[in-house]
Amino acid sequence: MDYRDVYQEWLDSPYFDEATKEELRGIAADEKEIRERFYTELEFGTAGLRGIIGAGLNRMNIYTVRKATQGLANYINEVGAQAKGVAIAYDCRHMAKEFADEAALCLNANGIPAYVFESLRPTPELSFAVRYLGCTAGINVTASHNPAEYNGYKVYWEDGAQITPPHDTGIMAKVRAITDWNTVKTMKKEDAVAAGLYHVIGANVDDPYIAELKKQVKSWDAIKAEGKNLTIVYTPLHGTGNIPARRILKEIGFENVYVVPEQEKPDGSFPTVSYPNPEAKEAFALALKLGKEKNADLVLATDPDADRLGVYVKDTASGEYNPLTGNMSGSLLAEYEISRVAATTGIPADGKLIKTIVTTNLCNGIADAYGLELIEVLTGFKYIGQQILNFETTGKGTYLFGFEESYGCLIGTHARDKDAIVATMALCEAAAFYKTQGKTLWDAMMDLYRKYGFYADEVKSITLKGMEGLQKISEIMETLRAETPAEYGGYKVLSARDYKKDQIVDMATGAVKPTGLPNSNVLYYDLEDGAWLCVRPSGTEPKIKFYYGVKGTDLADAQKKSEALGAQILAKIEAML
Repeated sequence: MDYRDVYQEWLDSPYFDEATKEELRGIAADEKEIRERFYTELEFGTAGLRGIIGAGLNRMNIYTVRKATQGLANYINEVGAQAKGVAIAYDCRHMAKEFADEAALCLNANGIPAYVFESLRPTPELSFAVRYLGCTAGINVTASHNPAEYNGYKVYWEDGAQITPPHDTGIMAKVRAITDWNTVKTMKKEDAVAAGLYHVIGANVDDPYIAELKKQVKSWDAIKAEGKNLTIVYTPLHGTGNIPARRILKEIGFENVYVVPEQEKPDGSFPTVSYPNPEAKEAFALALKLGKEKNADLVLATDPDADRLGVYVKDTASGEYNPLTGNMSGSLLAEYEISRVAATTGIPADGKLIKTIVTTNLCNGIADAYGLELIEVLTGFKYIGQQILNFETTGKGTYLFGFEESYGCLIGTHARDKDAIVATMALCEAAAFYKTQGKTLWDAMMDLYRKYGFYADEVKSITLKGMEGLQKISEIMETLRAETPAEYGGYKVLSARDYKKDQIVDMATGAVKPTGLPNSNVLYYDLEDGAWLCVRPSGTEPKIKFYYGVKGTDLADAQKKSEALGAQILAKIEAML
């Protein structure tokens, strides 16, 4: 059937409710909108679902959520793991609670218990809950930092990480196999509760989660000395971070924490920001205003599902607040956490530092300095979680720190996803520690550059929406894949990695070797003078992304080189549009 036939099917079928049909009748004269909603099915990929909320096959709604959950239920039942149940969390997004309940009741109708949080919770707590409750899987209803019209659905497996092989492909196959909406099960909530299948969770998971975070504190003495003197401004950006972030800071001894009042309460419309992303400067406008009023030492923001942390730190020399990119804050935390381990318990012989392939090479120096093995994984924190699981199952490897450039890191192994709550705690702890030495976090960052080298790393993206946009992204990737350029931005290409073909080609000799990582639609170029470039389609947004890094003689030189390389990369790609 073409998209028009599917549209008509939704209007005619008794399976779909009247409110859904009324919304679809409202677009009857808009051919482009009908096509966008029905030309394809909202894909259940390795990150689950993510899309615009609305009626239709290519939208987030109760029907697409139920269908995804039926596929998950079929897989769980097939592997005989239904008795352990599924933990479910959700954030502040529109329809998040409704989607969480739809998922729970579909599982319940398939004989699988569901453990649903009583109210919104951060992503890392869902990851923790899966393992703490001994569940088979977890579902988190969130669209992370996407605009307000989006929602999403992430699936976790029993290790607390987002699904990876073989479970991801197994679940996706089960979802694709559902062709008849009438085979998707559900039941009434009161019946599910009466049957002992629908369970509400809350403080019984919150308290153990917070207790695990406290175990990660490395410098209690520094907090005791400076916790009362440090001034912190924090914003949850209308999301889930407010209660847990404030709780952990208060309980470990930070007294001067000010929350941006306009952004304190959960609100899926995100009325004060157009894009609830701590990477965006606009998201910090109100927090920086409050920070200046309170003379804050640092200004923090978590994204709506509180797995990513953005930060501005005060430079006392200039009086200005400087942003730390995800590469900067991740490297700063890596150095702090690992140095404190070295100073206290000592570095384990099998210590590991993990980063994604698009994360700064600054951390390579950190690994070398402390005698750690540096492990590189594909983009996506689930691959870091996969490494932690491997350490546990083999008994070989001690996880010390892991992070990715997009403001995500994990301290400890209580969760298997990035955790902005523990990062908030650790960054404030680090600020207290350096304050005992008469330094700010900005001073510590400059020390880091002087110690390991002046790196500048950046990411640019081009948004290409709709069916035509997806086609154009595909064309760009295939054009780049077909012929490796001799240089990018004046930097000679030394080697080219194609993770889809699982090969690394030495451009001088033509020698080919495998990447050693899973198949992925990613191209990576090692450039001369320590520079690099990586190109990949976004897995969660209609974008093609370009990551790149350079090394300079000082910070200004690195930034100048980065700007020049970025401009030339974008010019090259825009010429292909």
